[in-house]
Amino acid sequence: MYLGLDDKHALVLGASQGLGLASAQALLNEGARVTLSGRSPERLEAARAALPTEQQARCFLAVADLAHPDAAGLIAAQARASGGAIDILVNNTGGPPPGTPSSITTEAMATHFASMVQPVVALTLDLIVSMRERGWGRILTIASSGVVQPIPHLPMSNALRSTLVGFMKSLAGEVAGDGVTVNMVLPGRIATGRTASIDAGQAQKSGTPVEDIAKASTATIPAGRYGTPEEFAAVVAFLASTQASYVTGSMMRVDGGAIRSI
Repeated sequence: MYLGLDDKHALVLGASQGLGLASAQALLNEGARVTLSGRSPERLEAARAALPTEQQARCFLAVADLAHPDAAGLIAAQARASGGAIDILVNNTGGPPPGTPSSITTEAMATHFASMVQPVVALTLDLIVSMRERGWGRILTIASSGVVQPIPHLPMSNALRSTLVGFMKSLAGEVAGDGVTVNMVLPGRIATGRTASIDAGQAQKSGTPVEDIAKASTATIPAGRYGTPEEFAAVVAFLASTQASYVTGSMMRVDGGAIRSI
């Protein structure tokens, strides 16, 4: 299927590794210009250097830490200066540490809100203006299956990412008539470094071998395995495409059937 992305410019947050990098690679594979954003210039440079030469010429970097108060403006300015007007925004942030709901402090909640929610909303509001003016745009926000079925040991992630669900759903209704779609993409157990870290943390806490933790998690997934970053990124690329112009206000699960609710 032709996705119509060869004249588009995508900005991908958290793109030096994991789901962000996989999403950026999928968009590059479809011919888009892509700006990788992250806080580590070394990791971003390494990610770009690993690309095929032809793709490196269409790949730009925007360095900023989302915890910085001016991160949204810094990222937008760098991306526009390198790749021109931004047609596609892929919001992607790191996640807070695991724990129990009763162990959360209001200070920790405020700190992670400032890096996981505020910059995403600010960048979305910045870029949506020109998207509406041009009559075409895609806002995609990578969240978690925890916004549908809360993950017991990730209460702060469940709460903060659910805030973005409410905002993005509201925004989708406002801009749909302007040719701009707004969707959420919800990964389940995808084989990334963060998933491995969470499994390792659970293993250490319970005194159980990490292999047993992964086996128990796999047993809850009808597909019988963890997903790959590439499988997740293929969904991102489709939702960013011209072909997905009638899909908006949706939460797309990529979880191997792990969420059993309708």
